[in-house]
Amino acid sequence: MKLYYSPGACSLSPHIVLRELAEPFELVKVDTKSKTFDGGGDFLAVNGKGYVPVLELDGGERLTEGPAIVQYVADRHPGSGLAPPPGTLERVRLQEWLNFITSELHKGFSPLFSPETPEDYKPVARKRLAMRFDWLSKQLANRPYLTGERFTVADAYLFVILGWTGYVGMKLDDWPVLAAYRARIAQRAAVREAMKAEGLVK
Repeated sequence: MKLYYSPGACSLSPHIVLRELAEPFELVKVDTKSKTFDGGGDFLAVNGKGYVPVLELDGGERLTEGPAIVQYVADRHPGSGLAPPPGTLERVRLQEWLNFITSELHKGFSPLFSPETPEDYKPVARKRLAMRFDWLSKQLANRPYLTGERFTVADAYLFVILGWTGYVGMKLDDWPVLAAYRARIAQRAAVREAMKAEGLVK
């Protein structure tokens, strides 16, 4: 398999999951501004949407959208516990979390990263994210991971998103529960390996 990624972007989530499962894969670094990847290839020919992640399977098929990719990879290893079995209420709860992260948090950061966003709108975007973080802190106050006692693909995704706060004028330390949660996940071997491979830590 081949994972197209940009350092620190949401593609870090499937990168972590692949390492959690010890899946053999190749990393291909993408410049999302020029829409090229290492070696000079045209990334738009790989993904016409123009963004990462993309997981290219051994047969040549390509998957896009992080939440879909991480569930696919986890389902290749049903005994891993990274995703509950399809058709169970626990799986729906995982999907509930993935949808919340992608729609309410991930996309909530988008205007803060865009140079086209008017400056007077950015405080509004930060306030909306802060409200989501307030709610999220209550959910994580008495459990180590989103779905309870077990780390899942949703935690890999949330770990990445929470790491963006420092780039948009927010401080994760304003939510001690979330800061502790992210610090806890940062200690996982697969997380450290993925971040090192992307040049995010030494």
